[in-house]
Amino acid sequence: MIIKRLETKDEIKGKAAVHYQAWKEAYVGLVNQDFLDRRTMEMSLQSAQRAFDNDITTLIAKDRERVVGFADFGRYWLDDLHDAGEVYAIYVLKEYYGKGIGYALMKKALDALSEYPQTAVWVLTGNERAIRFYKRCGFEFDGQKKEIELGTPATEARMILRIQKR
Repeated sequence: MIIKRLETKDEIKGKAAVHYQAWKEAYVGLVNQDFLDRRTMEMSLQSAQRAFDNDITTLIAKDRERVVGFADFGRYWLDDLHDAGEVYAIYVLKEYYGKGIGYALMKKALDALSEYPQTAVWVLTGNERAIRFYKRCGFEFDGQKKEIELGTPATEARMILRIQKR
C-alpha cells in the first residue's frame, strides 16, 4: 500500500471510483436513498477532475495500481474560522476498512496542514463510524452545525483538531 499525491488521469479516475463507491457504502440509511441512487460515476469523475483543476490537494492510497482511498484537504474555506486547515473529504473503500488506510491518509494530510494551529472536518450527523474515526484522530466537536441538501435536508457538524505548539 502506498500513499501519494494524485497526479495522473488514471489516478483521477481511480479517485472518482472510490468516491462513487464509498458514497454507496457509507451513506445508506444516512442520506436519502433516491439521492444516492441518482449519483453517477460521471458525477464523481467531474468532481474529481474539478478538484484537480482547482489545485485541491489530494492524497490517494493505492493497492498496487488500484486507488482504494483518498483525502482532499487545504485551507479552511468558510469565513467563520481563521488560520485553519480543513480535511474536505476522506474516503476508503469498505473492503479496505480496518487496514489503517484512513489513518495513514489522515496522518499525511495533517502533516501537510501542520502550518495551521487547527484543522477542521465536517461530518454528517449520525455517521457514527466517521465520528469515531475523527475522534480517534484527535478531533472534537466544537458546536458548529450547518444544514445541507442531500435529497432531503441533512445536518453536518464541525469537528476541530487543535495543534499544541511546543
